[in-house]
Amino acid sequence: MKYKSILITGGAGFIGSHLTDYLISQGYQVRILDNLHSQIHPTGKPPEYSNKRAEFIKGDVTNRKDWEKSLEGIDAVVHFAAAVGVGQSMYQIERYVKANCLGTALLLDLLANTKHSVKKMLVAGSMSTIGEGLYKCPHCHLLQKPKLRSAVDMAKNIWESLCHKCGHELEPVPTPEDIKLESPSVYAITKKTQEELMLSVGLAYGIPAVSLRFFNAYGPRQSLSNPYNGVAAIFLSRVKNGKAPLINEDGLQTRDFVHISDMVRAVSMCLVSDKANYEVFNVGSGVPVTIYEVAKTALKLYGSHLQPEISGKFRNIDVRHCYADITKLKKLVGWEPKIFFQEGMRNVYEWSKNEAATDKVDEAMKELEKRGLR
Repeated sequence: MKYKSILITGGAGFIGSHLTDYLISQGYQVRILDNLHSQIHPTGKPPEYSNKRAEFIKGDVTNRKDWEKSLEGIDAVVHFAAAVGVGQSMYQIERYVKANCLGTALLLDLLANTKHSVKKMLVAGSMSTIGEGLYKCPHCHLLQKPKLRSAVDMAKNIWESLCHKCGHELEPVPTPEDIKLESPSVYAITKKTQEELMLSVGLAYGIPAVSLRFFNAYGPRQSLSNPYNGVAAIFLSRVKNGKAPLINEDGLQTRDFVHISDMVRAVSMCLVSDKANYEVFNVGSGVPVTIYEVAKTALKLYGSHLQPEISGKFRNIDVRHCYADITKLKKLVGWEPKIFFQEGMRNVYEWSKNEAATDKVDEAMKELEKRGLR
């Protein structure tokens, strides 16, 4: 065991709670800092699945005193606390910037200016910082990273990104960590800022820092009542409530889904590996899955005879394809995914059968449409 006492911010949430369980099972002492935001925790109390062996501090990462209390005697920090949601970030701008950027800045300011025992820190990055992923042109064979698609093209149902040289439809290929970041949303910009702040200050003060750029997380405990959550949970919630999944564009856009158990292993391995220090890693499956397939899988698992509703609507901030090149994490740390989409979705379905699911998607869509964001 390299570090004895670990602080997990956002530790009552989806990813943080699973990491808490795993680290405690490995003999670590875990402290949680979480504000129990009502969007994730409507009761304002720690969820039933919270590990009772972890020390819990109800506090906010935007409060300096809460950080000071939480950092006492801590060897490593895993910083997961964040406001999450691409669409919502475009109209709750102050909340997202405050929670994600200021929250991270306060941690780093304390590490730079006060005595502490922190020897390593990890931050949850996001694939959303990338924008469109890497593509190749099957006609002229150029590798390229296109800009976001134009509203003019999408209004004509031209969904795929086009080659800047010959105009041919591009084909997605695995996206590596060193690709240019073109963050298309407020959320993405704040996650990019978190990543750069942690790595920059960590390097300056000799505190090893790691950014884990998570792709589309899914698994048990992911809120079924948060309409800004991952698409797998949103679709399962819709079907559980007897409603068809709603799909933008034509449904053939793809995402890279990584199961929570694989994510936890990636975090724990990077925590102890010196080869991970000061690095950015993609954490994904490396396998693209269409949104239509996600919807059909959710319907099949619940035995529903409904069909996905393909709206043809679009958001200017959405990418068409982006899936992870996970070579770097395999090579440096020895991690690779073990659970792939169909098995993982069945795992989530079995958990979801006994979970409450309040479908708020229609309400969220109306909010976005009112603001001209959908």
